[in-house]
Amino acid sequence: MKEQKWRFIDSEGSFSIDAADCTAGLYFPLVNEAVMSSVSPTLHGDSKTGQHTFLLIPASRIDLAVSRASRNFWVYRDKKRIWSATGVSKLAEDTRKEECGIRAGLLWHTIHRKNQRIGTSAEILSFVPSGNDPVEIMQVVLTNITSTTIEITPTAAIPLFCRSAENIRDHRHVTSLLQRVQRDPFGVIVKPTLLFNESGHHPNTTSFFVLGCDEKGRPPEYVFPTQELFCGERGDLEAPESVIHNRTPPNAPIQGKEPMGALRFKRVSLSPGQRKTYIILMGVTQQGSAIRKIFRKFNTPKKVIDAHKETKKYWVGASQQIRVTTADPVFDNWYRWVSIQPILRKMYGCSFLPDFDYGKGGRGWRDLWQDCLGLILNSGDVEKLRAIFINNFSGVRIDGSNATIIGTQQGEFVSDRNNISRVWMDHGIWPLLTLDLYLHETGDYSILFEKAAYFRNHQLCRGRERDFEWTLADGQKLKSPDGKVYRGTVFEHLLAQNLVAFYHVGRHNHVRLEGADWNDGLDMAKENGESVAFSAMYSYTLNLLAKFLEKSRTKKVELAHELTILLRAGDYRSVTQKNKVLDEYLRDTKKTVSGKKVTLDAGTVAHNLRTKSAWMAAHIRKNEWLKEGFFNGYYDNLCRRVEGRRAGVVRMMLASQVFPIMSGVADTTQAQTAFRSIVRYLGDKKHKGFRLNTDFKEEQHHLGRAFSFVYGDKENGAFFNHMAVMCAYALYSRGLVKEGWQVFDSLYRMAKNIPNSKIYPCLPEYFNNEGTGMYMYLTGSASWYVLTLISQVYGVRGKDGDLCLEPKLTAAQFLHSTTLTIQRNFSGRKLTVNFINHHRLEWGKYSIVKVSLDGQAIPVVDRKYTLISRETILKLSSGKNHRIDIFLDSTRG
Repeated sequence: MKEQKWRFIDSEGSFSIDAADCTAGLYFPLVNEAVMSSVSPTLHGDSKTGQHTFLLIPASRIDLAVSRASRNFWVYRDKKRIWSATGVSKLAEDTRKEECGIRAGLLWHTIHRKNQRIGTSAEILSFVPSGNDPVEIMQVVLTNITSTTIEITPTAAIPLFCRSAENIRDHRHVTSLLQRVQRDPFGVIVKPTLLFNESGHHPNTTSFFVLGCDEKGRPPEYVFPTQELFCGERGDLEAPESVIHNRTPPNAPIQGKEPMGALRFKRVSLSPGQRKTYIILMGVTQQGSAIRKIFRKFNTPKKVIDAHKETKKYWVGASQQIRVTTADPVFDNWYRWVSIQPILRKMYGCSFLPDFDYGKGGRGWRDLWQDCLGLILNSGDVEKLRAIFINNFSGVRIDGSNATIIGTQQGEFVSDRNNISRVWMDHGIWPLLTLDLYLHETGDYSILFEKAAYFRNHQLCRGRERDFEWTLADGQKLKSPDGKVYRGTVFEHLLAQNLVAFYHVGRHNHVRLEGADWNDGLDMAKENGESVAFSAMYSYTLNLLAKFLEKSRTKKVELAHELTILLRAGDYRSVTQKNKVLDEYLRDTKKTVSGKKVTLDAGTVAHNLRTKSAWMAAHIRKNEWLKEGFFNGYYDNLCRRVEGRRAGVVRMMLASQVFPIMSGVADTTQAQTAFRSIVRYLGDKKHKGFRLNTDFKEEQHHLGRAFSFVYGDKENGAFFNHMAVMCAYALYSRGLVKEGWQVFDSLYRMAKNIPNSKIYPCLPEYFNNEGTGMYMYLTGSASWYVLTLISQVYGVRGKDGDLCLEPKLTAAQFLHSTTLTIQRNFSGRKLTVNFINHHRLEWGKYSIVKVSLDGQAIPVVDRKYTLISRETILKLSSGKNHRIDIFLDSTRG
């Protein structure tokens, strides 16, 4: 980026950057509940409402640099002075000589370009208005920067696609024949005749549009409704013949062509310093009659400005549900962007930004639950999320697996992507971790005994078998033999997921890897692979389920009769016996459940779970701690131990250390030793980050595709932020605070190193070997970053419904200020929590010596933490911001 870097220009996350168009791959999200867009510094990118309704041509990261299709705005003075105000033109003598910059904020994007030869500057504002209007707004302001009057002819040029993303390769020409273009006084409206699908065509009901006007609401003088008419015989969007030769649209056929939203406005005269504004609206709607209403809503500069203000207000508000104030305003602003990333993934899913050129929309099961971590902490009233959580459990199958894709509608679940039956063995972990956070924030243990249905489709016995008789008409809910939908408690769903994992073990008595775990790249060991890393987490979650029962104070537990099979005592050392137990359970629940319930003593169930948990933990400690000073986390499809030293090469994976530490399977000495190994083998001296794994030096065809990637990218040794932030969380949770801060701080340092990271403010999925940020915005690392910052670093979190204050702030964080502040909502009350450390003492050397709430003293429970009861919090006014001061000093102070 030629050493350019973004500079924050206010305290609300807005930033500016010069010459951003010199960096390929940059893109920016523009989104609301109805439409999903992305724009690059040259306005490449796409816009759509879903997989089958792309307004603009689908764009991957590489397309941002190589595609000729982009939003464009042309300025014609004469045949020798023709200018693209977005910088996308073959006609420019040297666009690098232009002055170019970007200002952007939450969530709006403005390009500034100035061309002395043309004598014009352009300011192009792009945003998607908050709310649910399915439209992207592009406002162009042209200014005469000369000392004389000039004449210009402006033309907006939006190449349209208007169909499914699948038609990029599948019947691109044939689907163009379906396009029906309607000329409108203000632009074009396109409504294809069919949704083309050879497995079954359907009449189309979707309309796509590009409409525009000038600042006085006047329509364009001419409209070019097809790319053929606009570009001419060459078909070149970067040198369109209609612009080059200043031609008007000929009278030619327009149906069954590639559509175009090219709007030529009347030639205008601009005196020195005079400005002219043009508004371009582009969108997708299921109601053609709504197009005119949308146009009237945004067809003047004042209406656009008002919508822009409302959009900024909405996203700034979303970004300050949890707000931090440190001595580093760059961090404070950067964190605003990280805090909205869970919202962005909820809106986009995992498929609809340029890096995420896979899948067909929706989120994965893991994504659903991890995004909820951020939503719980960001919500002012987490009890409102209760119904959503209960509904989410309807995606669990009785065999412990689950629907893998979450649709856009509440309760919409899909079994797999691309019709592939695949089971991820870690999927039982995330609902439980998320529910644990909810329980601590609310104290609402009664949710455990609310009832939900189970997911049911063609996939049986964890993907081992397929029900060829099942159809969608049968419904996607598990039933009893009498045809009634079976419903079990949330606790029962959690038991099914976690008990099945306990028995579903491979040769070394660890949970089978199946299709993969958190690391999707470990996908070639389905038959014999085992995940020690997530066996450690299942040890943790089984114990957590026992705690849930105890804290709920219930005496009896009602469960499906079939689950008693998994609660029997037995010889847990025997792989054969455990597999037989699982086979019996899967046989009895294969297509239906009996519907019979049993009532068990809660204490007996809790003891059973704890016994299983303790056995798993002891088994891992005894067999998987290596002499090299770290845990082995996996066995491959040849039943070989994956990690350790082999042929002089140290093979180590970060996940294999994170989860034993997080779960408590690693004892204190092992946790400390494992971190030293993380620093030694996975720490990078140049970028100061931590890699996902060491270089194994060869492909691993009996483990997964990850090791076929170039080392230092994606799941093969990249700086994978999701695992790094979970590592930080694990270290903090075990009291390794300085170690946790070292890992946690590295993420921010790499993100703001702009010459290397080459990204806008955000936390990407990972940084590659060069330190470049990849897969921006839509990543679970953001939810875990928010969780770690709030609950571990600042330590402002719920504890069984009460407010717990347990700071783990280091001396380095107080270096430039003796007060650190966090604002968050808790139990519907706005709290500002100040941590005051006058002597800048290190964690471990300070104690909580005084706490006050709105000036009133609060008893200090312990030198490390204090509690404020939920009852006390609920007595506070809900319309007021309340202040909590926590004074940190030595015990002698």
